[in-house]
Amino acid sequence: MDPRIRDHAAVLVDDCTGIEAGDQVAIVAPPAAEPLVTAVAELVGEHGGVVSTSLGSQRSQRAYKLAAAEETLAMENEMARAKYEAADAVVQIRGGENLSETGDIPPEKNATSKRANQAVQEALLDSEWVLTQWPSTGYAQKAEMSTPAYEDFVWNAINKDWDAVREHQAQLVELLDPAEEVRIVSGDTTDVTMSVAGNHAENDADDNNMPGGEVFTAPIPDSVEGEVLFDKPVIIQGREILDVRLVFEDGKVVEHAASKNEDLLTSLLETDEGARRLGELGIGMNRDIDRFTGNMLFDEKMGDTVHMAIGRGYEETVGEGNERNESTVHEDMIVDMSEDSRIEFDGEVVQKDGAFVFEDGF
Repeated sequence: MDPRIRDHAAVLVDDCTGIEAGDQVAIVAPPAAEPLVTAVAELVGEHGGVVSTSLGSQRSQRAYKLAAAEETLAMENEMARAKYEAADAVVQIRGGENLSETGDIPPEKNATSKRANQAVQEALLDSEWVLTQWPSTGYAQKAEMSTPAYEDFVWNAINKDWDAVREHQAQLVELLDPAEEVRIVSGDTTDVTMSVAGNHAENDADDNNMPGGEVFTAPIPDSVEGEVLFDKPVIIQGREILDVRLVFEDGKVVEHAASKNEDLLTSLLETDEGARRLGELGIGMNRDIDRFTGNMLFDEKMGDTVHMAIGRGYEETVGEGNERNESTVHEDMIVDMSEDSRIEFDGEVVQKDGAFVFEDGF
């Protein structure tokens, strides 16, 4: 086994979830990721944990959703909820071979399934969970890289000194946490402001997402004003949405457009009331992620970017007495901040053209 796989497993088990003797651990992965599943299971066994492994494919999910009636998809998956409620930790691994496998599922069916399984999602989030990536051929192809090159890319972004990462990112947390207003400007296509007063800035190093490499918070839901052009593609349900443009008034999307698959964007925004509001603002800081690959788990951490998620806000980012945006949706979208761009906290520029105020070159 490639030693980098064991290193990856150690990051998941030791750093991200801190699995101990007696912990119930659910591993959810596609068949292609079996080498990493094996390494994780072995380490959990060495730690005295109990493993339940689920290897499921997008092909089976596609077949089920195409065959099932709307009323069936509207039923909660009680088995999945029970599994996550019983788990102390959940290790989710991505690694599909065909990233468009579910692309022909009608958006309405996906929306129905999302609404029905909100309790499943909440049960997952109540555990010690981590989401990571297996460097599969499908994702390598999407990134336009050879499989060996993509393996190097994935493990360079994951197998690193996360204590040092956390320390570096803490400098941005110290600036964002007390801030009340954030403004994002990029060229003449993005100028948006939002209040973050009383909400918390989180330092994502070796926590729920692996790779980590961002600082994130939650906007006050009704405070977002302005226009954003998300100039990086958004991959949702196996389909690519390009040039997403959102206009916000009183925190709500009042206009939207896309140059490709606008119907999918519309369906997403119509999932529920919270889907038209922002639940997250994230600032990418992982410069080992140096290219866009069409994989949001990596792309949102990329240096010189910000991302905003429509839909659900993370509980840990919402301050006492503040409103948390509720939704079954959480979809991240990215703005390139490398040129003609700036981030302001309370009117002070903290990042210009990708460089932070505490870095050389600002």
